[in-house]
Formats: sequence, C-alpha cells, structure tokens
Amino acid sequence: MGKGIAVLFKKNFGRVTALKEQKKLAGECAVLTHDRRFIYFLITKKKASQKPTYISLRQSLEAVKSHCLENNVKIISQPRIGCGLDQLEWSKVSQILQDVFKQTDILLTVYSLLQGGKECPPAVFH
Repeated sequence: MGKGIAVLFKKNFGRVTALKEQKKLAGECAVLTHDRRFIYFLITKKKASQKPTYISLRQSLEAVKSHCLENNVKIISQPRIGCGLDQLEWSKVSQILQDVFKQTDILLTVYSLLQGGKECPPAVFH
C-alpha cells in the first residue's frame, strides 16, 4: 500500500493493521467497513513489487462478488483497477468485470482519472 490509489485509501481510511490481520492471500479480498459501507481491497499479488495476473484479479473479483451477494450489496463504485501501476490492459480487465458480475443484480460503476484535462465518463456494468 505504498503507491497508487492504495496510498489514498491508506490515508483516508487507515486501518492497515485490520487489513493485515485478515491474512488474505492472492486471489482473495480483504474487507473494511466504513460509514455503513464496505471497502474492498483486492489481493492480486503476494508482494507489492510483483505484478498481478488476470487470473488473480478474476479470483479477487469473484471474492468481492461473493461478499456482495452474502451482504446484499447492490452498487459498487471503483477506479480502473489494475491498469495504472500494475499495467494490466483495460480491455481485458473490463471483460473480466463484465464476466464476473454479469449474472448478478450488482451495478458496477468504474471511474477513470482525468485525461487531457477532460473528464472521462464512467463505465457502467449491469
């Protein structure tokens, strides 16, 4: 949690010890609650210096989906995961998101950083 969006999450939500105590492995997700919401931390690699695989990303998203279904979560908002420092291709990541959540009633909205000074419209999967 030393680079990218993880730094913002650590700054805003803290509780790194609570995350580590969950002892999650690659392909799983750790969960924090904040203001009656869940914050999902996808564990996609064993060490921060490694790069995730599409398989570990899919497995982590499946874990998120399971938690959502068990806890009646109907809406997820997230950034373009895996496509910044981890260098995964958005076209592949977005297909994984569609595949994982397609047979659920979970509304998934993906937000992107500003590009060229213009706001990027969110990608919505439902």
